[in-house]
Amino acid sequence: MIEKIKKNYFIIIGTFLFLYFFFNLLDGERGLISLLKKENLLTKLKFEEIELKKNVENLELKNSLLNDNLDKDYVEILIREKFIYNKNNEKIYVIKNDN
Repeated sequence: MIEKIKKNYFIIIGTFLFLYFFFNLLDGERGLISLLKKENLLTKLKFEEIELKKNVENLELKNSLLNDNLDKDYVEILIREKFIYNKNNEKIYVIKNDN
């Protein structure tokens, strides 16, 4: 038995090394499965970053309308939305979305 192991020593060691590197290639901290998970997370974060940039631009626009040069039309829109304020003989229609 020991003589067979001595004859096939390089084959046995080579097989174990191949299996070791193969499993580490697929699994592990730097494996292919981990790489795919990280790439998926990266794409999700990029989409989230785009959405957040759009929100920031929208807020900056609204903030610029409320700076020193006050936009009276925008203030009126805000008052009507927040306080449901209307003028005399004015009809207000509320459209509800079921979404």
